[in-house]
Amino acid sequence: MKKISIIIPMYYEEEVAEECYSRLEKVLINLKNYEYEIIFVNDGSKDKTLEILTNIAKQNENVKVISFSRNFGHQAAVTAGLRFVTGDVVLIIDADLQDPPELLPEMLKLWEQGNEVIYGERKSREGESKFKLFTASMFYKTLNALSDVEIPKNTGDFRLVDRKVVDTINSMPEHNKFLRGLFSWVGYKQYAFKYERKERFAGETKYPLKKMLKLAADGIIGFSTKPLKILGGLGIISIIISFIILIYSLLSFAFKWNDLAPGWTSIMVSITFFAGVQLLAVWILSEYIARIYDESKQRPEYVIEQKINIK
Repeated sequence: MKKISIIIPMYYEEEVAEECYSRLEKVLINLKNYEYEIIFVNDGSKDKTLEILTNIAKQNENVKVISFSRNFGHQAAVTAGLRFVTGDVVLIIDADLQDPPELLPEMLKLWEQGNEVIYGERKSREGESKFKLFTASMFYKTLNALSDVEIPKNTGDFRLVDRKVVDTINSMPEHNKFLRGLFSWVGYKQYAFKYERKERFAGETKYPLKKMLKLAADGIIGFSTKPLKILGGLGIISIIISFIILIYSLLSFAFKWNDLAPGWTSIMVSITFFAGVQLLAVWILSEYIARIYDESKQRPEYVIEQKINIK
């Protein structure tokens, strides 16, 4: 009998934890020819999330809980789940029920047809602001413009993946993972599963603007070296502009085109322009160097404080 593993990151989800488990359990017990396990990953929640998950795990040995010593982030929580799964196929889903668990049987049929990565592609996104929709759209346009690997638009981490894909992802030791990018990068047979994304069941989003910017940086820096190449282009453009300013300054002085003090325009424009280019270059380089430094420390991506029902 085949086995399906479900990975659910949890961060301050006391309002949705029981409803999430209840709806998912109803789906799983109706699946024929499938064993199952649910792996909840408590990402350092300080509310009653862990207490609720512990009680659920006591009642159902198929429910497993991993609890971090502090908040390490959504991608680290999913990564931990991927390393502990034992199933033949794995579903990654958030706890807020925006991605309906009831879609699992349809996704499993697609997996049984030979698809190895079935990623959720949102046809609509209920309950999200115009600002969130706009920034998400711009992020994917920018990412795909810079990346060597096309990452599907309107997707998140909601996906069903074959065990061999999980093993490939687990073999990658890098930190600051951008998992939806990695799942595209590894290849295999992929399928876009279109669905209507619902409004959050309860609580508030755990992805404010700051975390979204961090995720965007992980995606762009982790999957593209083009920003470094752009710096070379900016350098050439800067040199050309500096020659134009020089020629303009000489002509302006010769033909008395303005009454400014000699050299004022060229000095001010040159200083401000080149200072901006240099600061931009330093910022981009520092982001790449910071990632190299982070990898060189070889610290774990997360620290597990407690495990329940995991041998």
